[in-house]
Amino acid sequence: MTTSTLSTFILTLRGGMLRLVFVIGVLFLSDISVQGQGFKADSVVSDTVGANTVRKIRSRKLEYADQYDIGDLYGSIFHPRRKVDKTKEKSAITVIPNVAANPTIGGQIGIKSVAGKKLGADTATFMSVAATSLSITTKGIIYFYINHNVFTPGNRWNLQGSLVAARIVTPDFGLGIGHDPGGEESEADKVLANAVRKGYIVHSLLFNFREKVYKNVRPNLFLGAGLSFDIRRNVETRPADTELVPYNVYSDRHGFSRGGYSANGLLFNIQYTTRDNQNRAYKGMYADAGLRANQTWLGSTKSAYVFNTDFRKYWSLSTKHPEHVIAIWNWNAFVLGGDVPYLELPGTGKDGSSRSGRGYTIGYFIAKQYNYSEAEYRFPITRNKFLSGVVFFNMQTANDELGTKLFQQWQPGGGGGLRILFNKATRTNLCLDYAWGKYGSGGFFLGLNESF
Repeated sequence: MTTSTLSTFILTLRGGMLRLVFVIGVLFLSDISVQGQGFKADSVVSDTVGANTVRKIRSRKLEYADQYDIGDLYGSIFHPRRKVDKTKEKSAITVIPNVAANPTIGGQIGIKSVAGKKLGADTATFMSVAATSLSITTKGIIYFYINHNVFTPGNRWNLQGSLVAARIVTPDFGLGIGHDPGGEESEADKVLANAVRKGYIVHSLLFNFREKVYKNVRPNLFLGAGLSFDIRRNVETRPADTELVPYNVYSDRHGFSRGGYSANGLLFNIQYTTRDNQNRAYKGMYADAGLRANQTWLGSTKSAYVFNTDFRKYWSLSTKHPEHVIAIWNWNAFVLGGDVPYLELPGTGKDGSSRSGRGYTIGYFIAKQYNYSEAEYRFPITRNKFLSGVVFFNMQTANDELGTKLFQQWQPGGGGGLRILFNKATRTNLCLDYAWGKYGSGGFFLGLNESF
């Protein structure tokens, strides 16, 4: 990325986007101020933090004093003579254009923002983060989301949630892991298994609301519960001149209307986390296990029970340069009973942040039983940490309805990427990855913050 390109980009942000930054910032800060109310004990603690806590807060500011991010680049270009106070608190908000292009969505333009802040004076409190995005494409796709992961002072409560409203195009590559059992299956069976991963397209309106509230019951241990509503309307498959597409075959067999459905359920979770940063961890671990119970009395088309686990572990390889990190991730989801709509089945990119399976599009492999594993090495490139890199490798496995069992067939993916430090105070990176998979799958993946 050249200096002239960055200058143009920054000037663009300097104009119309600043208004959106202000609005997002007000919304985020308003939200976390509300979450912090009602815990009067924390106000007493903040009044008596003493010199040791003040030194810890100052040390946290100095932690990134030798790092260089987009804000520093902006200052060096437009205010080269301004003296920089390296202990001054950095802005907690990062905004970038959301630009992409591929055959499925066409050309995309939009805006994306993330924010991060520690609540209260307790330095042990985990960072709270939020993100939002609005985009539109040349093929008529409109996608809006906002999500949050908020820890109240002292980590007493953790609130995780998201809201999505979209007119969306979903690629459909069939059920299972792309395994051809080689038997005498019917034509419908072959279409549903789709061993050659022929691509179909499903158009729909999507509305999703999810909120979980966790209570801290032991150090780093949380128990949580919540609700999730997934509603699809105006579902249409492409090509429109054929009935035999995977979505139609599955929906007919499992009693779902082709035109739409609801999957609304209760959420019950247990979480353990010691990550030092929610955006980009250098050390620690994260583990979450949950049960989702879709219920007809909540408006769900059918009842179903889905169990999932999420495990992430991080090792920093250097005390002097903690950005050298080995990270591993394992995500599982299993339908224990009942029926789940086709587009809501576990699979590639169906994790909470939709970041799994680099090398493949979301939903490339879906199944009632699904397992995903990934390993990544992260390393700094420049001394000021403005540029860093990653290399990664992942594996997916799933079952199908033709006898393929979980762990019987595997599909690999992998690649590498560049990181640009956007906000050193929150460890926010702009992530540019190129990843490969099988069946000729691959491409560029753009995002804010690490995949896990």
